[in-house]
Amino acid sequence: MDGKREADEQAALAVRVARLYYHQGLTSDAVARELGLSRPKVSRLLGYARKTGLVEIRIHDAGVPSQALAAELQRRYPFLSAQVVGVPVGSGEEVWLSRVATACAALLGTLLQAGQVVGLAWGNTLDAVSRELLPRAIPDLSFVQLNGSANDSDLVSGFVSETMLRFARNYSAKAYLFPVPTFFDDPVTKEAMWRERSVRHVLELQERADLLLYSVGSHTARTPSHVYSAGYLDSADLASLAAEGAVGDIATVFFRADGSHAGLALNARASGPDLSLIRRAADALCVVSGLGKAAALHAALEGRLLHRLIVDEMTAQAVLNRGEPR
Repeated sequence: MDGKREADEQAALAVRVARLYYHQGLTSDAVARELGLSRPKVSRLLGYARKTGLVEIRIHDAGVPSQALAAELQRRYPFLSAQVVGVPVGSGEEVWLSRVATACAALLGTLLQAGQVVGLAWGNTLDAVSRELLPRAIPDLSFVQLNGSANDSDLVSGFVSETMLRFARNYSAKAYLFPVPTFFDDPVTKEAMWRERSVRHVLELQERADLLLYSVGSHTARTPSHVYSAGYLDSADLASLAAEGAVGDIATVFFRADGSHAGLALNARASGPDLSLIRRAADALCVVSGLGKAAALHAALEGRLLHRLIVDEMTAQAVLNRGEPR
């Protein structure tokens, strides 16, 4: 009996090591530090995992907390494919974001194919993902920006364009930027701009995207979403959003706690796509990290504003704690 218990404990430890090494991209040294093991011990456990079939194409670890959270998310939201990323006990949100970004970069390596168009909504989370990508040339791949980014701050910093170009360079792909304001001063100006040929070309690429890649924005996140921190919204805008019950945004298009977005005044001036695009898209991957985004993610799930989800386990638990879908 003791021998069986020892074998079970070794298998469980091997799974933990394999998840950190293969799934989350940590080095052997980093795995050893996190689990309090020696580097040779980590190597032996990785070898054991491969030899015994614990590691094949994916890691068989259905009993770990992150996988239980993913299963519960999928039970509550049957339309969803969820990946919940484990994080070290006591770690901060910066670590959570790093782990989620690494997991997203790894998944993209399996999802992206030649000839695809990928719609990309800029922000802090996707900027983090862009820094973790694994270089791979994919023929005839294109990235198209989903929402405009022109304001005084980002015309100088290049935050948005650099994120877009980092994705494109990593995959030897084309990048189609969207050089319009994030928010127009007047909806009539937006309507006129949408009739311009160059803008129509970008809008048409957005419509036929094979994959949409984005996060949810929230002004309550520990690191506020870029649209809130970079001067895109003034106090009157924020007051209007609060009065109308907005809890978050996707590609700078705002939505309420039930996931609805119609009738929110600021959306008439927003350059992002109508959120019905997500429901029509072939695939839509939402990447989220941080407790401040839990309310926005919960609302997005209520409104079916995603098909796939990558999220850290703390944020996943916070979303589940908000209760069953209505």
